[in-house]
Amino acid sequence: MSAARIVRVSGALAEATGAAGASLYELVKVGKRGLLGEVIRITGDRITIQIYEDTTGLRVGESVALTGAALTVTLGPGLLGSVVDGVGRPLPHIAEQSGDFIQPGIAADTLDAVRRWRFTPAVRIGDPVAAGNVIGTVPERPGIEHRIMVSPTMSGRIASISAGEFTIRDTIGTLEDGTPLHLAEPWPVRQPRPAEARVPAERPFITGQRIFDFLFPVAEGGSVAVPGGFGTGKTVIEQSLAKFAEADIVVYIGCGERGNEMAEVLNEFPRLLDPHTGRSIMDRSVLVVNTSNMPVAAREASVYLGVTVAEYYRDMGYRVAVMADSLSRWGEALREIAARLQEMPGEEGYPTYLGNRLAKFYERAGRIRALGKPERFGSLTLISAVSPPGGDFSEPVTQASLRVAGALWALDASLAHQRQFPAVDWETSYSLHGGVTSRWFASHVGADWPELRRATLELLQQERDLREIAGLIGPDALQDPDRLLLESARLLRETVLGQSAYDPHDAHSPVEKTYRLASLARAAYQVGLKSLQRGVPFERLDLAPVSRALGLVRRAPPAEVDARAAEAETAIRALETVEAGP
Repeated sequence: MSAARIVRVSGALAEATGAAGASLYELVKVGKRGLLGEVIRITGDRITIQIYEDTTGLRVGESVALTGAALTVTLGPGLLGSVVDGVGRPLPHIAEQSGDFIQPGIAADTLDAVRRWRFTPAVRIGDPVAAGNVIGTVPERPGIEHRIMVSPTMSGRIASISAGEFTIRDTIGTLEDGTPLHLAEPWPVRQPRPAEARVPAERPFITGQRIFDFLFPVAEGGSVAVPGGFGTGKTVIEQSLAKFAEADIVVYIGCGERGNEMAEVLNEFPRLLDPHTGRSIMDRSVLVVNTSNMPVAAREASVYLGVTVAEYYRDMGYRVAVMADSLSRWGEALREIAARLQEMPGEEGYPTYLGNRLAKFYERAGRIRALGKPERFGSLTLISAVSPPGGDFSEPVTQASLRVAGALWALDASLAHQRQFPAVDWETSYSLHGGVTSRWFASHVGADWPELRRATLELLQQERDLREIAGLIGPDALQDPDRLLLESARLLRETVLGQSAYDPHDAHSPVEKTYRLASLARAAYQVGLKSLQRGVPFERLDLAPVSRALGLVRRAPPAEVDARAAEAETAIRALETVEAGP
């Protein structure tokens, strides 16, 4: 390693001279305490470093040591269930060394280098292996097989391979050219992991939230922007998705969020039970934590760390969901670093390359055919929360996200105040994946799913137009079909689109239950229209029994859904028997 000297310090940024041979994004150790940093600008032998730790006390003249490597994360057994900071240090181990707050200069490996793992080879001596080939497996967590893959930078023929218990640093085999094989591999976080090919989406990312699965679905491997102001429920939505969404692995990135909010996440996740296994959700989760009081440079790196871990499990053939909360804090970190670099500011002070950086991050989502054999397909679905100041969706981070995300789940503070959960504004939200997902739903759930979704969106659109008229002349002045439409839309919102995160039978809605509820709500509207056509006045149509019956279907345990749905059908048929009267 070569050495350089600090000549300037400005917050999380430092400049050093005498660093000839430095590389862009090279990792460095700064000062007497060995603060972790990264080279982000090179001018001759002068380098600019963004430091991932508190720079208080750093002095001009202290040394800078170049490491020759980029910021990397060690990928291997032991990632699941871990809680790491923005640069990959395990927070439980750091807490043992430094207490409640991270002390500058503390170093800790991402993975436990002492723990032993039972490795079972899947190849034999003499077998040729290429980049990405699975050479064996490790039982990382109950029900989750960790596939040990040849690094994308390697290929050759197996010269030796051993079964048994190994640490991540032990050699489990070698290639004929002498290259050692290990259970873990380092990977630069800013470099996307390669894949054999990107493949079209075949199925939706099932969330268990009716408004998402039904009205605004996203395909596996898609990306979603979830903007919402303070108190609109972004964190609750992401926790619900982590618990109930049909994903094999969950990576949660807490980027610049408040410390008390992240403490709540750290307390809640171990207690959340996976409905499929009955075990803690942490068995299939990785938490990347970077709170608002941590250095902004580490906040900027945290999203790349999280998505790199997700790509690693995607390459094994798993369906991975990444919850990033929130990209606004990440954008603020970019803005602060750019200001200290004295770069030309763009809109609202953000750097001009904000959109480019966001696009590159979103593009790491997708469904792929992995490198190597056996053939396996994996997906990385990206759910990104955005926290626009004052709920203003015209601000740069939200707008840059909308240009590249495949779906928008817009959260509305007024709906949140009305206790609507999820507080999704169905007038603003959209999905570009409706076509491909509708075909899957039509094949696996109900043949009329696409028509049911179209009719529901049309009903909500008509209701919006009628609300404006009703606000001027009053609802009683509307014609009976319009009054029925308003009441049916209210019924739809309350019993189909809304859910209770605290009701064990309503927090998660299987797509079959979602289809049943939406079909019943539409049937009630259609039967009501027929009754009006027979001359029945709107005042005689009592929709209250239908509303109560649909509420019972919504809250029914799985074993009782059919019985409650039959009661709702009876209540709907009763509308057909209402007499027109004199």
